[in-house]
Amino acid sequence: MEIEVRTDATKNKIMSSPYSIPTIHLNSSDKIREAKKLRSACTNVGFFYLESHGLSKDRVDEVFAASKEFFKLPLVEKQRISDHALTRGYTAMEEQTLDPSNQTKGDTKEGFYIRQDIPKDHPLYNPAKLSGPNVWPGECGPCSLSDHRRWKKTMKEYFASCCEIGFRLQRLIALSLGLDENFFDPHFVDNPVATLRLLHYSIEESRPELGVYACGAHSDFGMLTILLTDKNQGLQIKTLKDEWIPVPPREGAFIVNLGDLLERWTNGFYLSTVHRVISEGSSERYSIPFFYEPNFDTVVEVLECCNDKRDNLPKF
Repeated sequence: MEIEVRTDATKNKIMSSPYSIPTIHLNSSDKIREAKKLRSACTNVGFFYLESHGLSKDRVDEVFAASKEFFKLPLVEKQRISDHALTRGYTAMEEQTLDPSNQTKGDTKEGFYIRQDIPKDHPLYNPAKLSGPNVWPGECGPCSLSDHRRWKKTMKEYFASCCEIGFRLQRLIALSLGLDENFFDPHFVDNPVATLRLLHYSIEESRPELGVYACGAHSDFGMLTILLTDKNQGLQIKTLKDEWIPVPPREGAFIVNLGDLLERWTNGFYLSTVHRVISEGSSERYSIPFFYEPNFDTVVEVLECCNDKRDNLPKF
């Protein structure tokens, strides 16, 4: 495939109106067709809906119910379930500020991190690479969850499902770049950097003119973000004209966006688009992003297919 690279002036912004968020079908029997659609989505928008992914509505409902139950726990209980050194467990409301130059307070959200669960006696245990055990409700002191063992099982099963979806999606990305389907596999088969984050946004209204955001503007730093969200709107992406346009939730579909790592790997050809969350102040909002990245030791260099060594030299 011939590659046309966007200029630096268009980096991290999508094409202006009229726009549309494409839909990719992961289970399609026509991989080439879906790879071509994915290529267009990655070069023009950096966001797409992912359907026919194999995750049932019952599983989605169960995960959201479990997330909501956790965030309803007393603050003192949630604060006990945290390991900042390994970035696991609870993060408090307004603890994170993703756009400090424009925010006057932290994001009006709280969260809970879940990563690969690596016991201390496992060969892959390595805190320097953030590889270690998770922290779980019921294992860090008294817990008011109705069934903390079932809660843990629900989250571990959903995490495993997301890893499988992420692995299949990175193969489709390889095809979209004209590479062998298994090109990226070696970077994901051995302990990929995968993070599930439960998020709860407060009912507080966002006031951009006052520096108050549900989630400040940013681009994701990894490879892929696979987002599950409830029915409440709020996610917005930035256009070339510095306009903010909504990405509406769609039942049965993930919202997927690319991160800075993939933009770097593709020499700026695939877009890591700036996005934010704005709350209308009418209801709480729940979302569950899954961040999928290659293993910690992966060397990210501009791909040969994105470097013609003449007009399109590596930017990174």
